This record gives sequence, C-alpha cells and structure tokens, in this order.
Amino acid sequence: MSQNLLNKVAIITGAGSGIGKEISLLYALEGCKVIASDIHYGNLKILETEVIAAGGDIAILESDISNEADITKLIQFCLDTYGKINILVNNAGIMDNFESIAEVSNDTWEKVFKTNLDGPFKTIRGVIKEFIKQQSGNIINISSIGGLHGGRAGVAYTASKHALVGLSNNTGYLYAKQGIQCNCIAPGAVETNIGSTIDQSKITELVKDRILSGMVLNPRTGKPNEIAQIALFLASDKSTFINGSVIVADGGWTAY
Repeated sequence: MSQNLLNKVAIITGAGSGIGKEISLLYALEGCKVIASDIHYGNLKILETEVIAAGGDIAILESDISNEADITKLIQFCLDTYGKINILVNNAGIMDNFESIAEVSNDTWEKVFKTNLDGPFKTIRGVIKEFIKQQSGNIINISSIGGLHGGRAGVAYTASKHALVGLSNNTGYLYAKQGIQCNCIAPGAVETNIGSTIDQSKITELVKDRILSGMVLNPRTGKPNEIAQIALFLASDKSTFINGSVIVADGGWTAY
C-alpha cells in the first residue's frame, strides 16, 4: 500500500460490516489509525482481528450513533486513545421499509432521522471544534442516491439522506477557509446488510409499482470496497480541492 493516510486518525461509524468495514480495513492498510464504532460489538471484534493481522492500528468502541451520550464518549475515546482526530466517516445508517408518507409512523420517521441525520450532525458538531483548533479536518458522509432522487427509498430515508447532503454542503462551504473539508458519497445499490433493517411485510403495492419497478434499470450492484476506494480518495491529500460536494457511485443507474 502507498500509505496515503500515514499517521492520520479516523473515526468510522457503522464500521462492523459492509461499507464501514471496508473503509476501516483500507484506511488501516494506508497507515491510518482507526477508531471503529458500531452497535454490534461482535462484528467490531472480527474487524479488529483482521486489521491487526494485516499490521494495522485500530481501537474499537461499541456505540449507537443515535445516542448523543455515545457520540460524546466516542469522540473522547478517540482523543484519549490517539490524541487527535483528522478524519470522520459517518457511515452508520438504516432503511425505512420503503414506507410512503401516508404509511410511515412517527416512530419509524424518528428512528431513521436519529441514525441517518441526527447522528452525523452531532458527530460533526463534536469534531468540528477539534478541526478548527487544528485548522484542518476531513468529514466524509455516506449518503445515497436516495438523497438526490425521490424514488429510491421510503419517505423517511429519502428525506434524511437529502438532509445529510445539505448538512455536508453547508459545513464544507462555511469551514473551507479553516482547512476543513466535508463531502458526501452517494452510493447506489451496494452489497451490505442494510437490507436486514427492512421489514418486507411493509412493502406495499404502491412501493412495488413506483419504486421497486425502477430496480430493473440498475446496471449492477456495487461492492463495499468500491465505495471504500472513494472514501480513501476523499480522505487523502489527492482531494484537497473537493469540498461541499457529492460523489455519486451507482454504476450508472441514475444516468438514465
């Protein structure tokens, strides 16, 4: 490996599987010290073993991105462990059963927003003070093509990911002169376990007609490592002129 992230320190949420795990592994191989966070401790232990076996540096912490106390603990854990924070990757996210506005409950709406938007908002707010002190820092938010278009998910997921794009745009613009970058990656369909958060019994005929019918236009499903490669580029010194931007990675699905 070329060690593009040598001596950098990164917090990665949702690191126990899928895209977050691949980002964690790749960052560690590139010389980054990784703080890996996830709600599934068993998955973190597996990741830890793999990173250490590959010669990487990692510390793990079970935490729930929808819980503000856990976020505060996570940031302090990073500072206590490595003394600094250079990169934040907000990857943790959940789906919404593809429910339309007529069907979605308050509980589902609030649960999705707490994880997909409130969590990234509070982690960014927590690290931005450190980044301002350093006059440098890099934030990478994993949004979705569902955050750019209206027919890829239910109303809660779609709205939360649109808002995450806006949060990234605003943060990247406002703090650009302090040497801080904030960008989004908007993946299409990727082979992760996010589908396990979907209750298939709640998928209605409306969803099948208006949303799932569009799946036939998808050229292919992506691999988590393909998204991780973009996250590596955005975290490296090769992306210094990219800020407040969204990189779409969907194999051409939204080009139709």
